[in-house]
Amino acid sequence: MTPREWDESDVRIRPNKRGSRPRTKDRPKHDDAVEGRIVTVDRGRYTAVVAEDTPRERIVIAARARELRRTAVVPGDFVGLVGDVSGRPDTLARLVRINERRTVLRRSADDDDPVERVVVANADQLVIVVAAANPEPRTGFIDRALVAAYDAGIEPLLLVTKADLRDPAALLATYELLPLTVVVSRSAEVQADATEDRDSVRLDDEAVAQLREELDGKVTVLLGHSGVGKSTMVNALTGADRATGGVNAVTGRGRHTSSSALALRLEGAPPGSWIIDTPGIRSFGLAHVDPDRILHAFPDLEPGTEDCPRGCRHDAVAVDCGLDTWVANGEAGPHGPARLTSLRRLLGASPREDVADAKELGTL
Repeated sequence: MTPREWDESDVRIRPNKRGSRPRTKDRPKHDDAVEGRIVTVDRGRYTAVVAEDTPRERIVIAARARELRRTAVVPGDFVGLVGDVSGRPDTLARLVRINERRTVLRRSADDDDPVERVVVANADQLVIVVAAANPEPRTGFIDRALVAAYDAGIEPLLLVTKADLRDPAALLATYELLPLTVVVSRSAEVQADATEDRDSVRLDDEAVAQLREELDGKVTVLLGHSGVGKSTMVNALTGADRATGGVNAVTGRGRHTSSSALALRLEGAPPGSWIIDTPGIRSFGLAHVDPDRILHAFPDLEPGTEDCPRGCRHDAVAVDCGLDTWVANGEAGPHGPARLTSLRRLLGASPREDVADAKELGTL
């Protein structure tokens, strides 16, 4: 019996259930990707403006690449798109890259939620919208939004709506020592609409013009509770037709009319002027903000910490905290005690280092 001759055909290879293509960690660089600005996100589809402010400008709908499935893509993001980027009806591009963000506005569901939610990216300023009445203004929300804005490096601005219903002087006095631009808006006219729960509101032209000056040439995000008039102001500034709603007479809370954040161009404004309308929020957690940075949102109180002992946390149980003397001496103005209470409420609710180390990055 002669020995058998062996060759490569005798080697048996078990088929790979996932295919025979060899796996690699090298990802394509997509050097040919075109850049677009995300204007809205809806059920896994991303709407982007490509070739912005040029004759070739177009709207492109894209799906996110698999390698980005754990990364939040939000309005304001600049992204790389490949595939069919023509913008023709019924076409779909692929979103393969998120460019570096200049700023990121984030929040958590509450103060002990470890998941960070990215709200918008690359915004220049944050307009904090509250109503003088119906629904009632909440200084706690304003303070939280100020903390988030300063932490993100975004310039804050306070917009008080419905000033025709109540004089907002007492509310504004709380923030008179802050370097904060304030715009007060009134409803100039209300006309019954065809539907039962919607009114046609014409805002005061002077307030709209004042706010418009602050927004020209910038990317601005509006943030506020439902029913405070965000969408009404957006409609006045952009000529859009965002749905508006009223306030529940029993709960005092507004109805949700915007289901997703949407970036819109300011009508007749210079290039780069965008306003991002966000859904009304119920809560604005600050789990992602280091407690030491919360103090920066209280510039009327911060100088008082110079006399604090080393390691002072400035909270309600702090011993010999310089803030107590600062406020008692009237250095923070007549609203100093209330401002200090608000600061300490936020410091008491914020997680310390042991919790902050466990933070996770999530999506909306």
